[in-house]
Amino acid sequence: METKPIMHCDMETGICEIPTSEATIEDTNIAATKKPIKLLYFTDPICSSCWGIDPQLKKLALEYGPYFEVEYRMGGLLRSWDTYGGRDVNGPTSVAQHWEEAGAYYEMPIDGDLWLEDPLPSSYPPSIAFKAAQLQGEAKAVKFLRRIKEMIFLEKKNIARWENLALVAEQTGLDVAQLKADFEGKAVELFQQDLAMARQLGVRGFPTIFVTDENDNRVLVYGSRPYEQYEQALLQLHPEARKQEYDKAYSSLFANYSTLTTKEFAVLAGMKKSEAEMYLQKLYEEGEIGKYASKNGALWLKQ
Repeated sequence: METKPIMHCDMETGICEIPTSEATIEDTNIAATKKPIKLLYFTDPICSSCWGIDPQLKKLALEYGPYFEVEYRMGGLLRSWDTYGGRDVNGPTSVAQHWEEAGAYYEMPIDGDLWLEDPLPSSYPPSIAFKAAQLQGEAKAVKFLRRIKEMIFLEKKNIARWENLALVAEQTGLDVAQLKADFEGKAVELFQQDLAMARQLGVRGFPTIFVTDENDNRVLVYGSRPYEQYEQALLQLHPEARKQEYDKAYSSLFANYSTLTTKEFAVLAGMKKSEAEMYLQKLYEEGEIGKYASKNGALWLKQ
């Protein structure tokens, strides 16, 4: 059976797929957590569709945060350019246009020029680095993952290079020396465990989120989906969950998230993207927030 190449990310389905045989979602034992719901999230640092759902996941955290936690697993989107080929993607340069189109589709800033200027040979190094970061605490690891995504999608920096990973580690409060040791040691095996779990569960593309409860009941949300689909999956398994009202003032939103794209702010503030852009630009000009301007959109920074 013909399969799509690794870097094929279909915007209509909202999925970045990996080559696979006929994979199925198989039963596996997912351990219960302290919160009633867990989002078992298979992703990859270079997955454009995963970057595309960050606004939805941030809103879900603000509205239903007490009811769920996220368990991040790395899926291995790009092993190497030597391991596959295909009509849709035949090398790094062919990803550039796709990323430009994906950024426009998701309304999230993505600069495809990275693949023309300093392309990644593999997404495995940043994935392993994330597993190493997890060994220093989940909160720091989540910040690390966010920062390397900003670095690749907006700043056109090759996050397979150790110097860039080390810089992000320093920026996010990680012990760089320990990260390096784990990156070359324990984290490699942890990453292999993630890949094995992905195979066991039949994960064939990203984002893949298994919404699970304490009894291992499971709802699959596959690909980039509207916010309501994530909300309904959670409510299906935990009908007692109550939506929380949250403060939509910019100061409160930036207190929760130190960086936001225009689309993320628009979703969280309940604004149209065009309105959010004008509002954020005004705040920037007044010195209330910072700004990193990329070719295809800004990242707004907490001051």
